[in-house]
Amino acid sequence: MRAALRNILRLGFKELWAVVRDPVLMLLVAYSFSVAIVTVARGVRTEVRDAAIAVVDLDGSTLASRLVGAFLPPLFKPARFVGLEEVDRVLERGEATFVLLIPSGFEADVLAGREAELALLVDATAMALAGNGAAYARAIVEQEVSRAVARSETASPVPVRVEVRARFNPNLEAARFLSITQLVNNLTILAIILAGAAVIREREHGTLEHLLTMPLRPFEIVAAKLWANGLVVLLAALASLFVVVKGVLDVPLAGSPWLFAFGAAIYLLAVTALGVMLSTVATTMPRFGLLSIPVFVVLNLLSGGFTPLESMPRWLQLAMQLSPATHMVAFAHGVLFRGAGIAILWPRLLAMAAIGAACAAFALLRFRRTIAAVL
Repeated sequence: MRAALRNILRLGFKELWAVVRDPVLMLLVAYSFSVAIVTVARGVRTEVRDAAIAVVDLDGSTLASRLVGAFLPPLFKPARFVGLEEVDRVLERGEATFVLLIPSGFEADVLAGREAELALLVDATAMALAGNGAAYARAIVEQEVSRAVARSETASPVPVRVEVRARFNPNLEAARFLSITQLVNNLTILAIILAGAAVIREREHGTLEHLLTMPLRPFEIVAAKLWANGLVVLLAALASLFVVVKGVLDVPLAGSPWLFAFGAAIYLLAVTALGVMLSTVATTMPRFGLLSIPVFVVLNLLSGGFTPLESMPRWLQLAMQLSPATHMVAFAHGVLFRGAGIAILWPRLLAMAAIGAACAAFALLRFRRTIAAVL
């Protein structure tokens, strides 16, 4: 056992030296955990910012003016008044995402207690902006109508008032969510690439045969590649968490970064093993790259990071429980967003450990078959 641990340690240091000496891989790691996270967090927005809105005011009342004046920056650009005949042209040319149509007699109906209607036309080609913006517009209209009713002596008061308070992200800033999600995504991609490239590099350089002539077992070779490449990704992710996410993006970390590191280390066991397994199927780097792309897409898009699991079909929800990325995303959100501890998140850790052990065992089996084919 001592000899095996010594071999794993020495082979791991060889892997670390190979990664450090490869400028392309080092540049990829640095870019993925710095520029890629900042650009996504600051460039991709799901909240409403500077949305263009046009208004068709057929009422010309004080309430209509108050409604228009309530659409303020930074959520909306200053409202643009258009005629009813211009609505289709404005939407077709993309000049406005929202068109608010205020019918004639709107204020009179509201103050008289009669049913009043507004029309909000939405360009839904930008789905996130359309959905969130429509919700904001509805809240603005309801607020202004409630104020008008409260000031009126004849209208009945509004019986219910709803107070909405957002927890964990009170300002609804997309940068907080996207930075952590992108960090986990890059963790997945880099771990698979580095581990898979390590095996293929041995094969292309002819050093795999040299390793087989040494008193080394396949388990020792695979274990060395897993811990060495996983360590590189883990250290880069921690540096990104403190320097980029917390420092540059100013995202507060609610929980312990070291608990996140512990969970990430368990997760890396699974994804690095997945990279080794893929490298035994694809024998060259171009094939490995093509094979990895659908794996990245499935792990990142269906893990719950961008699309809630609850919105997926039931069978897909159950299938994605077998993905370590699903548990890692939930674990990262629980630690870094909600400040949850290990007493709450231990089922996620256990699931990642079980999946990681299964992936490592399967990768070792595939690696042994590859060695048998070489011999």
